[in-house]
Amino acid sequence: MDLIPDPLRSWPAPRTADAFPLDKETAVAAGPGTEGVAHWLRSTVGAATGLPLLPDTGTGPGDNLIVLGVSADIARELGPEGHRITVDAEAVRLDGGSAAGVFRAAQTLRQLLGPDAFRTAPLGPGRHWSVPMTVIEDAPRFAWRGLMLDVSRHFTPKDDILRWLDLLAAHKLNVFHFHLTDDQGWRVEIKSRPRLTEVGAWRARTKWGHRASDLWDEKPHGGYYTQDDIREIVAYAAALHISVVPEIEIPGHSQAAIAAYPELGNTDVIDTTSLTVWDTWGVNDNVLAPTDNTLRFYEDVFTEILDLFPADTSPFIHVGGDECPKDQWKRSPAAQARIRELGLTGEDELQSWFIRHFGRWLAARGRRLIGWDEILEGGLAPGAAVSSWRGYAGGIAAARAGHDVVMCPEQYVYLDHRQAPGEDEPMPIGYVRTLEDVYRFEPLPPQLTEEEAAHVLGTQANVWTEVMQDRSRVDYQVFPRLAAFAEVAWSALPAPGERDFADFEQRMTEHYRRLDALGVAYRPPGGPLPWQRRPGVAGRPLEGPPPHI
Repeated sequence: MDLIPDPLRSWPAPRTADAFPLDKETAVAAGPGTEGVAHWLRSTVGAATGLPLLPDTGTGPGDNLIVLGVSADIARELGPEGHRITVDAEAVRLDGGSAAGVFRAAQTLRQLLGPDAFRTAPLGPGRHWSVPMTVIEDAPRFAWRGLMLDVSRHFTPKDDILRWLDLLAAHKLNVFHFHLTDDQGWRVEIKSRPRLTEVGAWRARTKWGHRASDLWDEKPHGGYYTQDDIREIVAYAAALHISVVPEIEIPGHSQAAIAAYPELGNTDVIDTTSLTVWDTWGVNDNVLAPTDNTLRFYEDVFTEILDLFPADTSPFIHVGGDECPKDQWKRSPAAQARIRELGLTGEDELQSWFIRHFGRWLAARGRRLIGWDEILEGGLAPGAAVSSWRGYAGGIAAARAGHDVVMCPEQYVYLDHRQAPGEDEPMPIGYVRTLEDVYRFEPLPPQLTEEEAAHVLGTQANVWTEVMQDRSRVDYQVFPRLAAFAEVAWSALPAPGERDFADFEQRMTEHYRRLDALGVAYRPPGGPLPWQRRPGVAGRPLEGPPPHI
């Protein structure tokens, strides 16, 4: 059946024919709680097939149905996202442990229909559609199966965000980590602080390639999402059973905010009024000042963020917390006075104080703070979670300290890293991470005890867009590797060395046809096409195998 991710188990259904035909009379019988899945089937699969898939009225013969149902038995056996697909002579049945489970089953049904079911309109009249008679039981290995997209370095328009949510859903990923702010741009409207987007969303030019490149794109760059755009994105994600994790970076990666409101910076060290939205890449020395004014400012920002991202779809709020240079704090009389006032041992504890403040603030409002693994330095507030990006070590330490963890080590699942050696890869960054490398990634460190491993919520692939100027560049870096990552996050795979990559490659043959139908500009197995290359634009390739840390 060439399914991706590979299901838990399947077996032939009792059959009187090889397949169950779908036609213009096929109706959808949606049980309680599955109405949204029925709507998705009509609007997405119905659009591709040309079949109306109308609601069942109960007046038909009853043997030409797609039946959707939530099952308490499946919830007990396979969990809320678990599901059973039964295709026999009587009906196509999608039963899930919850509405989310039924929706995941619908993604499998779409794959069973063939690659043309991934198009936006039918190819013509006379096409016959059918589903092979089978029984499939499936459930995810991890509850958190995510993708982070950086929209600060290069802005992604709203319609492309909606497209990304569709692509996540098609791969049974269920978390969209929305990296909204950084030195190079602030991308979300905050009504109480309008200059964040009036000033902070725009830069005069952009470094072309790695920061060591001497090339520039002299065209101004920017953009942001209005609050209604955000509400639309969150509602669309919810319909696809995807959680959204907004990220507002503090206290580092904040030059765009400081450019808009200079009082947020360390004004006793530098002239913050001279700062503009950063136009190059790397780690920036301009960080937030640890003042009461800064705390109140970001409390106002997070108040609006909580309104835009409701708790049912966004229980976690990401605060960044990574790569915060301490030089300005060391030289700032105000920062040093704050360290003495709080009885802290130094600048590392000052950053911890900053993060703890917002951990308590978010917890008081029913949300959980999550941040990059640097937030472990100096201690974390109870309930805070960690995105382990520098390797496994941060996640191991967090789990052993009783904190929940999302494993996203850059050496394995940073999809901005190059996919192959050689000069043909566009703007090559980092270590070579092939499709097979990603397929053999193991999110769960073996040194954790069973109790500690329970703190690993799941895993996430990260996409930083410094060298990805448009949709086609992001597509190229992400695919096909996201398909391998999705199987790692969902399927019950054996140990990395025992995984059947040849079988996965064979299944990818069909999956490439699905990606073609979806219009994804993936990296072909044979290497980049001529228009996917960027000759003469410097990257920063790292040679050899990545360190295992």
